[in-house]
Amino acid sequence: MRDKKKIVIGMSGGVDSSVAAYLLKREGYEVIGVTLDHNEDKTLKLEIDGAKEICSFLGIKHIVVDIQEIFKKEVIENFLDGYSNGITPSPCVVCDERVKLKTLFQIADEENAEYVATGHYCSVEYLDEFESYLLKISINKRKDQSYMLYRLERDKIERLKFPLYNYEKVEIREIAKNIGLKVHDKGDSQGICFAKNGYIDFLRMSLGDKIKKGRFLDENGKVLGEHEGYQLYTIGQRRGLGLKLPKPYFILEIKKESNEIILGDYEKLYKKEVKLLEFKSPIELNRLIGKKLIGRPRFSSFGNLGEIKIRDGEIFFEFDESTPQLASGQHLVLYYKDFVLGGGIIET
Repeated sequence: MRDKKKIVIGMSGGVDSSVAAYLLKREGYEVIGVTLDHNEDKTLKLEIDGAKEICSFLGIKHIVVDIQEIFKKEVIENFLDGYSNGITPSPCVVCDERVKLKTLFQIADEENAEYVATGHYCSVEYLDEFESYLLKISINKRKDQSYMLYRLERDKIERLKFPLYNYEKVEIREIAKNIGLKVHDKGDSQGICFAKNGYIDFLRMSLGDKIKKGRFLDENGKVLGEHEGYQLYTIGQRRGLGLKLPKPYFILEIKKESNEIILGDYEKLYKKEVKLLEFKSPIELNRLIGKKLIGRPRFSSFGNLGEIKIRDGEIFFEFDESTPQLASGQHLVLYYKDFVLGGGIIET
């Protein structure tokens, strides 16, 4: 039997996870901080040392877990495969599901802890309508991170704690300052953790001579210019094409086989329906049919209303109105009354 007062929390060395650990300890939990070592980067080593120092300051146990092998396989290789196939992957969603949360739950089981916590801005609440605990949008909607966690199974959701769910970031920094945490003014992490210089540089370094120049074409096959390699572009992109054209053009299609990129008008990006691959939900699929849901195709998107459709055993989401924000490889996360009801990987 797991100890209901013991909790494992992911410790990055930043202000959010540090204050989350403090709040849990204040509530009476026996807190165990876990830091994940995912590469040999010197900056990460400093962050691991920082997390260790914070755990010592808070008087909690600290564990460092080497996840370099699984991180490379599940996150980095998935990321490179995505761009190599002309789609736009979401590495942070993949990492939360297959690496970060998976590892935290493994450690929790090893430590006989009932709960797992993170510094995400999110919450868990019971929804009578579906008779289930579900992820729910944080009170701090500007910082909400429920989108990133949509792929978690029901049994894991029931064991999650999010101490920051009803705080604003300024309040978190104030708490950190008041209790003497040095990281109270540390900046938020930006971009992809394994691509500090940006994903383009990372792709160039990793894919090397697999990246070859090709042609930009319009929808009629007219050559509009030369691109740097199809792997370096995404559907819907307008900036950074390096072209001087009489009007704005957007990437409509990436042709991996011919190394060609099709450009066209923004209106051509609008679609009303997408197929959802690797669909996951904590609720039985048949209970979602006929419900009006909000589909968010990007982390930064507010989303649009629509419904799940099943055809020939495949799952689709049909929007009430067409949207231009859909790109293969991204994740469509489904919401109902501020609750996360699952989602899948977009295939347009």
